[in-house]
Amino acid sequence: MTTPFQHHQHAHCESGVTANLLQHNGIQLSEPMAFGIGAGIFFGHLPFVKVSGIPGTTFRIWPGYIFKRVTQRLGIKIHTEKFDSEAKAMEALDTALSQNIPVGMITGVYYLDYLPEAFRFHFNAHNLVIYGKENDRYLVSDPVLEATATIGPEALVRARFARGMPEPKGKMYYIKEVPGSIDLAKGIKDGIKQTCFFMSSPPVPWFGVNAIHLLAKKIEQYPKKLTPRQCTLYLGNIIRMQEEIGTGGGGFRFLYAAFLQEAAQHTGNNELGTLSERYTAIGDQWRHFAYSAARICKARNSDLVSYTELSKLLHDIGDKEKQFFKDLKKVSW
Repeated sequence: MTTPFQHHQHAHCESGVTANLLQHNGIQLSEPMAFGIGAGIFFGHLPFVKVSGIPGTTFRIWPGYIFKRVTQRLGIKIHTEKFDSEAKAMEALDTALSQNIPVGMITGVYYLDYLPEAFRFHFNAHNLVIYGKENDRYLVSDPVLEATATIGPEALVRARFARGMPEPKGKMYYIKEVPGSIDLAKGIKDGIKQTCFFMSSPPVPWFGVNAIHLLAKKIEQYPKKLTPRQCTLYLGNIIRMQEEIGTGGGGFRFLYAAFLQEAAQHTGNNELGTLSERYTAIGDQWRHFAYSAARICKARNSDLVSYTELSKLLHDIGDKEKQFFKDLKKVSW
């Protein structure tokens, strides 16, 4: 069972899978556009949700959300499914492949044995495409890789049913039908509107720009409330989520800036181009924050900042993001 599928490498897994699946179905949409229309940019800090004993921090919206929102906004019909049974999950995959349907799915990185061992860790929200099966091995289009790969059924089952937060539960998804035409401008506008709401409107302290300031306050208290080892682990996790899981660096800020730049070209709205430049500068500030945090983790004496200074850097980023999304929300159409 082999489906002709054109593989393209991208910066991020879900927006890359979304762009690749859309292209397979005749819709040419770049990865930044998929990310922006899907309202992928976000920030959340959940100190009461621990992953391996470390508070959860995210720079993007919940896994599966980008694909769902992009297809909804462009009028594309899709199929999504989760499973309680490993056997049923693999049977459903094989059935789709027999119908020449490439299938997107959420997996646990640790069990993807085609990846180098150094790149495999416990992260259960990695998206990829299975587009065929040859000699009892599945053909994989993983958008973060330059070329396609293969995986055996046992390893794929373990990846699809990886334990931990979040549990993929064998989730798979694919495109069923595309419309004759799409309203890209409306999709761009709706994606921006929802992003502005998620980043600036939640009344709770754990989401959006409020969460950036919450994390800044927490970081200032790290040396007082945590052991040196815990401080290193907590900071290291923030850096990983921002610079590794937040593919492309800067916690997806550069990717979203690329979306705004492309959106300006599609809509003819020059305000979006100006805001793209501003968000690139904010991405640079996030990079500087990660650099300073990494130096603390490695206990480098030269150019070392204190936890208080690190907290101030993050508060400044929070202020900049708050004003940015206020201005983005005011964009005239």
